[in-house]
Amino acid sequence: MAVAQTKYDPITGGQAEAAPLILIVDDNALNRDLVSRMLRKEGFRTLGADSGEEALRLCASKPVDLILLDVMMPDRSGFQVCSELKSMQHASDIPVIFLSALDDLQSRLKGLQAGGVDYISKPFHHEEVLARTRVHLRIRRVMQYWTEVQKARIEELRQAQQSMLVNPDDIPEACCAVHYSPLEAVSGDIYDVLQLTDELMSYFVADISGHGVGASFLTSAVKALHRQYSTPMYSPEDTMRGINSVMQATLTNGNYLTACYARLYKRRRMLAVVSAGHPPFIQVSNGKATTVSVESDPLGVFGSVVLQKVEVNVKLGDRFFLYTDGLIEGSVFLGGGRQAGLERLRNACEQRHSVPLQEAVHAIVEDVKQAGQSVEDDLLLMGVEIRT
Repeated sequence: MAVAQTKYDPITGGQAEAAPLILIVDDNALNRDLVSRMLRKEGFRTLGADSGEEALRLCASKPVDLILLDVMMPDRSGFQVCSELKSMQHASDIPVIFLSALDDLQSRLKGLQAGGVDYISKPFHHEEVLARTRVHLRIRRVMQYWTEVQKARIEELRQAQQSMLVNPDDIPEACCAVHYSPLEAVSGDIYDVLQLTDELMSYFVADISGHGVGASFLTSAVKALHRQYSTPMYSPEDTMRGINSVMQATLTNGNYLTACYARLYKRRRMLAVVSAGHPPFIQVSNGKATTVSVESDPLGVFGSVVLQKVEVNVKLGDRFFLYTDGLIEGSVFLGGGRQAGLERLRNACEQRHSVPLQEAVHAIVEDVKQAGQSVEDDLLLMGVEIRT
């Protein structure tokens, strides 16, 4: 009995997929049939469309791999069809080769500017159409392969970054809650919570300039540095200086790190805060929210960083909030600039003071966002409640 054979695909390393599906768009039925028969003889699958409208409909419903597109058609030109295809989410990467009797330079340039990858003049040679079709199918196949590779790498990085973040539920002694929304799959924002002793907690929020993959690579290093320097052997200022010493040697091209470090002394009911170029932290006491600014340099810029510390008395029921500037800047929020954004955030923290903390941090973020607007930065808000 014969054993079934499968074709090996050198790109995917697995079983070969079905033959590429090529859409032929031409209002002349004879031309469509001629090109279709030529391609089918070579093992390709084909579809035909006699108008731009039908071509757009087929691309929205069929897994088209390449389009051979006439320019002069009655309902809309091939240039218009190509432009519309490039705006369609599931068709924008389909290579378009123009087949046209228009052979002047202006038409060729117009086709390329509309998004076409090639331009073949009529009357055409069968060998040329086949050769260019195969070249662009191979290019698309390789691009799709590397896109999937990059997606997989980004997903691995996202999972690694997520696993690195502290789950507040795992440290009930910290009495904190976090809202964390990366703009992309990975983020340049980082937070950490660390119990130093039974009576001493540290809370850390940082924002690496930029966002996405480049910034995210540094977040694990920043967390490791926080943990290395956040011990009773180091004062809060020393903790930030230690992070700065490494970041200053690591960051390049004008990049920097803003951070806010808060150390809670439970027995003394005192909060010590050092901020490095970071937005003011917010304290809510007796239902009233206030902002506390700490003027300091960002980290990673200067070898000798200027830092200041503030000490704030706290009592049972008080809350304080650390966050990154995505919550007070950007078009995601109503107009008025950074100061107005800070005021909205402060008001939201005040209005939600009686809501359970976990619920409050998520509600506060929603309170300051403008419905229907796109987010332009990572969003991070950490809330801490004094319970003991």
